Amino acid sequence: MSEQTPVIVKVSGPLVVANNMKEAKMYEVVRVGEEGLVGEVIRLEDGHASIQVYEETAGIGPGEKVVLTGQTLSVELGPGLLESIYDGIQRPLATLEEKSGHYLARGVEADGLDQNKKWDFVSSVSVGDRVSEGDVLGTVQETTLILHKVMVPVGIVNANVEKIESGHFNVTEMIARLKDEAGKVHDVSMRQFWPIRIARKMAQKRVPDLPLKTGCRSIDSFFPLVKGGAACIPGPFGSGKTVTQQTLAKYCDAQVIVYIGCGERGNEMTEVLNEFPHLIDPNSGDPLMRRTIMIANTSNMPVAAREASVYTGITIAEFYRDMGYNVALMADSTSRWAEAMREISGRLEEMPGEEGYPAYLGSKTAEFYERAGAVDCLGSDDRQGSLTVIGAVSPPGGDLSEPVSQNTLRVTKTYWGLDAKLAYQRHFPAINWLKSYSLYTPNIERYMKENVAADYWEVRALAMTLLQEESKLEEIVRLVGPDALSFRERLVLLTSKAIREDFLYQDSFNPDDAYTSLDKQYHMLKTIGTLYNTALDALADREEFDFSKLEELSVIQKIARMKEFKNEEIDKFEALQREVATEVAGL
Repeated sequence: MSEQTPVIVKVSGPLVVANNMKEAKMYEVVRVGEEGLVGEVIRLEDGHASIQVYEETAGIGPGEKVVLTGQTLSVELGPGLLESIYDGIQRPLATLEEKSGHYLARGVEADGLDQNKKWDFVSSVSVGDRVSEGDVLGTVQETTLILHKVMVPVGIVNANVEKIESGHFNVTEMIARLKDEAGKVHDVSMRQFWPIRIARKMAQKRVPDLPLKTGCRSIDSFFPLVKGGAACIPGPFGSGKTVTQQTLAKYCDAQVIVYIGCGERGNEMTEVLNEFPHLIDPNSGDPLMRRTIMIANTSNMPVAAREASVYTGITIAEFYRDMGYNVALMADSTSRWAEAMREISGRLEEMPGEEGYPAYLGSKTAEFYERAGAVDCLGSDDRQGSLTVIGAVSPPGGDLSEPVSQNTLRVTKTYWGLDAKLAYQRHFPAINWLKSYSLYTPNIERYMKENVAADYWEVRALAMTLLQEESKLEEIVRLVGPDALSFRERLVLLTSKAIREDFLYQDSFNPDDAYTSLDKQYHMLKTIGTLYNTALDALADREEFDFSKLEELSVIQKIARMKEFKNEEIDKFEALQREVATEVAGL
């Protein structure tokens, strides 16, 4: 072996140090050892390179060779991404299983896209047309739900179409030939490569003003998220972070879902992989996987690959955003991603920050969430897309003062705080209505007034006020009992209980309750508000009133069962509201 050949001089877990690396570049992909393990250069110093290896390094030792590839860690983008299940560096798990069996061998190579499958490409431009980056050259029906748009690669500006044809092609075959202003000829295929650590280009960001409809009442009505927004779900062990994210992936009205299992337990990811192929998308009636891409990088996989999996997922999500789709990305959990950064940082002997995390944790977290947004896409056809990012955070012991939670809260505008007490009471989703918040409500104020109800915000404000008052009255009730309260205070407790148990609690096994339209959510709150307002107007001035008569009204039981109404049965809610007003007034 030549003296100038890069060789390993040190191995420390997933970190490998090699010498003779003067030709290497930052973030270049290298092949490490005799088995050619995938690694990435993360530090260069005096001809030595620190490499984070994305596979198990046991058995690798000093003296083994390192091969430079000249490429950055990139994802392969094109038709065939949907319905796929990848590991953290975009190797299809089905292909890895075919090559090495159930126990994945090290150093196995696999293309991100099927190189042999033929796709029906339909061109949308003609020879002689002038195109630039982001313009759509043609389309491929990738699944029954998604029309894949083949776009001019970024960097090609003001080019003439010299050749293009429709037909059956695989992702490597040329579908168009473009000649730019400098006279350079570009052969374009249906696939592109993009470095995962660089955000994809866009024309400009827009102010997001459309709600992401999730079907979850506590989210849509109280703590809404917009298409193009960023949200975090912190919560202790067992509070339902994974279940909440899976529910959002099932029911939200995003057109494409990217689900990243980043460092969570294997049994949780197994449940997702087993369940999702059998689920039906409620928005289209087609199998849910036809709009879903999964990245499975569980806790028993190499720790360094966790860090890459998050960037792999968000780059794929940006690709579909650039086609003009609304994309939602679920990252479960970003705490495991941060722990991977902490381990690599420790092995690099960097100066630790708070609780051992690297000092750049805050900037890395911000860079990730800032890739969310509603955008005007590149291209001349005025496409608009959005990327919504929902990240779960797993603070040890539920302590939100730890660094990952704090840095996430600084850069996200929606906080769904999960409460272990609610989870132990079997109240799901266990989103604490007193601690959670959303800063996106002004963005969707006009939409909700025009598309749901003119008095939507008044109805919502009353419900939230009642819940806040209930929390203040609970301490008094514990001390002296409910009989010592005034009529209005007892009415607050009665109606807030209805909000908690009949509105906020949802049964995921009941199809009529698991997903709730915005119209149904409004009418559920309107019905409870009608009970409060009517009783307050009719009964509050009486000197003596037997409160049990109000509690025993038949409409109270009907309110408890109104969640079983179907989304389209709005007339039943209107009838119930009239019945509530009549019965209360008749007391």
